Amino acid sequence: MTTNEVSDPTVHPYTREMAMIHRVFRRESRLLAELVQDVRAADTARARILAEHWRQYTVGLHAHHTGEDEMLWPVLLPHLDLDAEQVLAMEAQHRELTEGMDEVQVHMDRWQARALPADRDELAEALRRHHRQLCAHLDEEERQVMPLVALHVGEEDWKAVGERGLAETPRDRLMIALGAILEDCPPEERREFLARLPVPARVLWKLLGQRQYRRETRRIRGRHTTTA
Repeated sequence: MTTNEVSDPTVHPYTREMAMIHRVFRRESRLLAELVQDVRAADTARARILAEHWRQYTVGLHAHHTGEDEMLWPVLLPHLDLDAEQVLAMEAQHRELTEGMDEVQVHMDRWQARALPADRDELAEALRRHHRQLCAHLDEEERQVMPLVALHVGEEDWKAVGERGLAETPRDRLMIALGAILEDCPPEERREFLARLPVPARVLWKLLGQRQYRRETRRIRGRHTTTA
């Protein structure tokens, strides 16, 4: 499956929801490399903003992968035989991605101290490598593993994975996380997703969340900003 298929009504809801989350990480990892590459020499204030955005991104990606490793794969694996190798491959790729993010962090720490052009360029290249590695992993997971999840994981177990992710999101970041998910949604998918939220969450998004997300993206992206 590709991300273009995510709004297809025949796609299983678990697969659709996972692809919505993956879309956030694909977009943000790509933008991080572009935003870092644009930073002027010695602009340490801008470097600190992007370093903090990278930190928030890695916290989210780590929580996402840990949730899969600890709550989703253990439910799925007992139902599998030969296909278990595909799930085990996902766990191995999570470890490889963590190693790659550690490498990026080394470059990030060095760059944000003085924002030197040479450090910036090395960091941007490390971020581009991370983006390529991440996208290859997400593509494989959506193509090979999510159909197995749709077949073998029940509603309660799937709901528990989502609730864990929600619990690990700081309260002051909930509207930011919602905006990140909604940003690239087609209109029908956006309406469907919002309709499943509790009424207070929908009201909060309409009254405060949209503005909060726009402010956040303007602060981080500058000329790259799009409207959520």
